Amino acid sequence: MTIKVRIMFVSIIIPVLNEENSIKELLQQLQVCRQQGHEVIVVDGGSHDNTHSVADSLSDKVISSEAGRALQMNNGATQSRHEVLWFLHADTLIPENAIEQIQQALNKSDWGRFNVKLSGSHILFRIIEAMMNVRSCVSGIATGDQGIFVKRKVFRQVNEYSNIPLMEDVDLSRKMKKLSKPVCLKYTLITSSRRWEKNGISSTILLMWKLRFLYWIGVSPEYLVRQYR
Repeated sequence: MTIKVRIMFVSIIIPVLNEENSIKELLQQLQVCRQQGHEVIVVDGGSHDNTHSVADSLSDKVISSEAGRALQMNNGATQSRHEVLWFLHADTLIPENAIEQIQQALNKSDWGRFNVKLSGSHILFRIIEAMMNVRSCVSGIATGDQGIFVKRKVFRQVNEYSNIPLMEDVDLSRKMKKLSKPVCLKYTLITSSRRWEKNGISSTILLMWKLRFLYWIGVSPEYLVRQYR
């Protein structure tokens, strides 16, 4: 029996800050989505490079915003028009059938995320990404790198992203999973491993674990973001 998938249009929201060297490839991928009637919104948090001009011809809107990923994504959602919101990082690459997979997923649940693959070739990246994907599916907590997508009505129901400087994706996931379990898509988004490579793989792993533990025991995101930087 063929399962009928209800077509839902998607607003793709990308927060950026000085991403001229990484955002063009993603935006070029998203042109097919625009041709299908979906929209691409880039929310610039005050870039000092050519991010705005790079994004201008490849998106439906480029919005200027105060810096802060949560605030930028909320501003993008406010100015979007479609039933589904899909939040992507600028240094991400998507699979060809991503929109179709989102539509199918949202016929089963109210929100979800993709698996993630790090761009680097080091064997440790394969272990890290596997652990991230399994942990996310078991816990129901998604990260921004995994391309969170959600029905607009649910995003509004949980009062959007909390305006915090770090862990906004964890906070949003916690709120949404009280309403429904996420769909864990096995299709992968490729995200840049540049931070891991710059700061050291082991050091970055330890830092991420430390930040998540501190957040879990109640340390404020305002304190955590100073450690992250």
